[in-house]
Amino acid sequence: MNPIKRKRIESELVKTIGEIILEESTDELLKTITITGSEISADLSFAKVYFTSLSELDHRKLELEMNEASDFIKKFVAEKMDLRQTPKLRFVYDESIEYGSRIEKIIEEMKEQKK
Repeated sequence: MNPIKRKRIESELVKTIGEIILEESTDELLKTITITGSEISADLSFAKVYFTSLSELDHRKLELEMNEASDFIKKFVAEKMDLRQTPKLRFVYDESIEYGSRIEKIIEEMKEQKK
């Protein structure tokens, strides 16, 4: 598949899943989720969806909850997106934001020690 088209579909998937979580979900845990990115396989059969959360729950538990809700979310994705085949969704916690925050905190501490 054309990489440009795949990137466009990945971007649309992020937007669509975010809307579904806000509009269709009644679970308060899902309302704390922010979709940060996605990767779709070349044949569009699988999609890895990255997310973060404001919730204080363990990341593994959040991943488990999101993957349990994946069929619910996939149903709405199929309705909203015009794809020949709706990919199977697999949710993965995105640790890059936490990692960036830790690095930023370390840099700030080093600046304070330098003064």
